[in-house]
Amino acid sequence: MNNYTTAVIFDRKKKANKDTEGLLEIRISANRKSYYISTGVRVLPKQWAGTVLHRADAETLNERLGSMVRKVAEEVTRCMADGREIDVTAIKEHLFVVKNPQASEPDVLLNWIDGQIAALNVKDGTRQHFRVMQKRLEAFGRIRQWEDLTTENIYAWDAWLHTLPKPQSKADIQAGRERECISSASVHNYHKDLKSLLSRAVKMGKIEQNPYDRLRGEFKKCENESTEYLTEEEMKALESLHPLAGTQMAMARDLFVFQMYTGLSYSDSQAFDIKDYKRVPAADADGSRGERWVHVGERIKTGVAYVSQLLPPVVEILERYNWQTPKINNTQYNACLKVIQQALGFTSKLHSHLARHTFATWMLANGVPLEHVSKMVGHTNIRQTQRYAKVMATAVYDDFEKVAKKMVAKKNSKKMKAEDGGDWKNEEMR
Repeated sequence: MNNYTTAVIFDRKKKANKDTEGLLEIRISANRKSYYISTGVRVLPKQWAGTVLHRADAETLNERLGSMVRKVAEEVTRCMADGREIDVTAIKEHLFVVKNPQASEPDVLLNWIDGQIAALNVKDGTRQHFRVMQKRLEAFGRIRQWEDLTTENIYAWDAWLHTLPKPQSKADIQAGRERECISSASVHNYHKDLKSLLSRAVKMGKIEQNPYDRLRGEFKKCENESTEYLTEEEMKALESLHPLAGTQMAMARDLFVFQMYTGLSYSDSQAFDIKDYKRVPAADADGSRGERWVHVGERIKTGVAYVSQLLPPVVEILERYNWQTPKINNTQYNACLKVIQQALGFTSKLHSHLARHTFATWMLANGVPLEHVSKMVGHTNIRQTQRYAKVMATAVYDDFEKVAKKMVAKKNSKKMKAEDGGDWKNEEMR
């Protein structure tokens, strides 16, 4: 029997750098030949030193790698003992594919998903979303083999996902705040990612049918139950808040106000370039002639066109920052917004999406047609914008109610005065 060796090697194709993960492969060296099998595991260069380091899931990954190396070694031993050539395809089948579901290994589906995620031709951020879904599925525990993909288990997973709590900050923990569950949108995205991978499984012949095809329309993306926005009073209070100039707190406030009056997303606001805007003549309300900054661009996230104009509050902010937007990373931005929210006593949680919601709702409140607002914020279709119209309808009903109460109060006041007046007159006549 010829000797052979197995080893886990990192980034054989030299694609990794400090910000890009490299693939871990199992190398089989035998008969002066080398064979490579993907593990589906990717790590950064600083996270590999013959073993996975400096990751929260390092122990789990090292256990998985060790198990895979042992399985590869067992299969290679069998091949060589039988006098057969090493069949890499057969070894991969042994690692990832179920020949007989009834005799499948406990995590064969999860292992297959792991390998597929590693092979996806997507951005790192998108791959991370799939990884989170994978971890959720693993934690659920009832879907680990191909035969576990039942309607009952999909429903059970959905119910379980809706019970998951959101992460808490140290401040939340110290304040003893009750943990909220993850949003319906997050649950929808987990279903979407799993459905996408299982569609690949159908094409590869792993399963005959995607279980989600039996559940058409069951896990649709829900509209936000409550599309919050800032009232005009809250908008003015935010603008009037003056944190120390030059601090991150001031930059966060200014960036939020910028988003609030442009409707731009965080990523689009950070990519803002005044050179993209044209100055065009315009008539002001007082009849004088002025200029407007206008731009037709495409959203970074979706590529959908949007129309933007710089309103006076936005111009004031840009002038303070040498015609640039305040530059602050998203984590720091949200942390500062949380402090500002608490300082102002707002019930609505301040975040970049709230700024867009406020812009859209404010525009509708000022009589801008729905179709135009949709173009301003760069929605893919007008149905996305209609939720703001629903919010406005609720606000209008509230306004009607306020007016109705005032009218009733005024009527009652007149009635009381008339009755009091009548009694006075009668008393005088007596």
